[in-house]
Amino acid sequence: QLRLDRHNTKTLTTMTEESKMEVEAADANTPKPKKDENVTPSASGESAAKYPDMELAQSIHRAVLMTGPNAKLTSEALASVKISPDISSDVIKRVKEMENPSLYSHLSPLLQWDQSPDALSSDAVAEMMKKNEETMKTLEGKVEEAKENAGDMEVLDARFEIARFAAKSMNKDEALGAYKTVLDLPKLSSGKQMDALMESARIASFYGDVAKNAEFVKKIAKLAEESGDWDRRNRLKVYNALCKLLARDVKGAASLLIDCIATFSCTEVCSFKDFIVYTMLSNLLYLPRTDLKSKIIDGPEILGVKQDISAVFNLVSALHDCDYKGYLHAVVEVEAVLLADRYLQPHCGYIMRELHVLGYKQFLDSYKSVTLESMARSFGISIDFLDAQISRFIAAGRLTAKIDKFGGVVETNRPDLKNAQYRDMIQKGDLLLNRIQKLARVVDA
Repeated sequence: QLRLDRHNTKTLTTMTEESKMEVEAADANTPKPKKDENVTPSASGESAAKYPDMELAQSIHRAVLMTGPNAKLTSEALASVKISPDISSDVIKRVKEMENPSLYSHLSPLLQWDQSPDALSSDAVAEMMKKNEETMKTLEGKVEEAKENAGDMEVLDARFEIARFAAKSMNKDEALGAYKTVLDLPKLSSGKQMDALMESARIASFYGDVAKNAEFVKKIAKLAEESGDWDRRNRLKVYNALCKLLARDVKGAASLLIDCIATFSCTEVCSFKDFIVYTMLSNLLYLPRTDLKSKIIDGPEILGVKQDISAVFNLVSALHDCDYKGYLHAVVEVEAVLLADRYLQPHCGYIMRELHVLGYKQFLDSYKSVTLESMARSFGISIDFLDAQISRFIAAGRLTAKIDKFGGVVETNRPDLKNAQYRDMIQKGDLLLNRIQKLARVVDA
C-alpha cells in the first residue's frame, strides 16, 4: 500500500511539472500586446499620458534663463541647485526624440540652437512635419475602422491615441483640439472626461497658458464634485494647488499641498522632490511655528528627500531654531531654487520679500524694544542695511514697529486684535450701508 501511494505521488508530480512546462511554452509563444509608448503608469496604477513631459518643461525654463547676455541663472546658481551646464544640449535631444517640429522651431532662436552641432536643418524639420501628417492620417484611419467594425470603447481608445500623439508631436492648438474631440464624444464617462481634462491642463501648463490651465482645472473640480474616484480627487488637489501657486494664491496652495504629502501620486505634473519644495516654501509663510516642526521638519516624506533640497530644508530649520543669521544665509541660497523653477520664478521677488518679513517679524515678536545693533548682529548684516529694510516694511504696514533713529532702538507695537476687528466691522458696515442707499435710490428712480 505504501509503495503504491509513493508511485501515485511521483506520477502526479511529474504530470504537474509537464503541464507547467506546457503553459510556460505557450506563454512564450503568445505574442504580447504592444505597449503604448505615449502612456506611462502613475503611482496609483492609473494610466497617464507621458506627454507633454513636464520635466522637459522645467528643463526648457532653466535653459532659457541661462542663455543669452542677460542670463538670470549664473554658473554659481547652477552649481547650487545641481543643474548641468549642458542642459540646453539635453533639451535639443529630447525635443528631437519627441519629433515635435513646432516646439523645435519655437525654441531654436531662444536657445541659440543654430550654433549647436545637434541642430536640425530646415529640410529635416520639414521632413518631420510631413511624417507627423502621415501618422495622423493613419491614426484617423484607425478611428474610422473602429467606428465601422468595433464599439464605442474602441473609438474612444483610438481618439485618445490621436490626442496623445498630438500632445507629443504637434503644437498646442492641435493638441488641445484633439482632446476637445475626445471630450465631445457621446456616452463619455466622468472618469474619462476628467482624464482628458487633466491631460489638456498639462498641455496648457507646458506651453505657459495660465488662463487655459485654470479653466481646465475648474472643469475638473466641477466633475469631481459630482463623481470621481479617490485617486482622481487626490491628483486634482495637486493640479489645483499648482494653479493657485501660479496665480500667487500661496495660502490656498499651501493647504492643498500639505494634504497630499502622504498620498502624492501625481508624478505626471511634477517630481516628488519639486512637490516637497512647493509644500515647504508655501507652508513656511503661513503655518504656525509649532505645526512647522511636526508637519514639515519632522515629516518622514520630507526627511527622505532633505539631502536633495538642502537649501530649502536649512531655511525652514533655521527659522524654527531662531538661528536668524543662518536663516538669512539660507534665504540667499533659496533664491537660486526659486529662479530655477518654472512655477516659483514668476514670484521670486514676492517670496523673497515675504521670507525677509517673516524672519524680522518672528524676531521682533520676542521683544518690546531692541537695539538696531543687537538685531543686526543676530541677522549677520550691517545696521544700515537692516535700517533700510525694516523701515521699508514698517512704512508698508508689514511690521508693527517704529524706529527710534536717535536712540538706535526698534520698538514694537503689538496691535489690539479686538479693536482691529471692531474697526474692520465698522468700515465694512459703512460700505454696506452706502451700497444699500445707492440701490434704494436706483429702485425709487
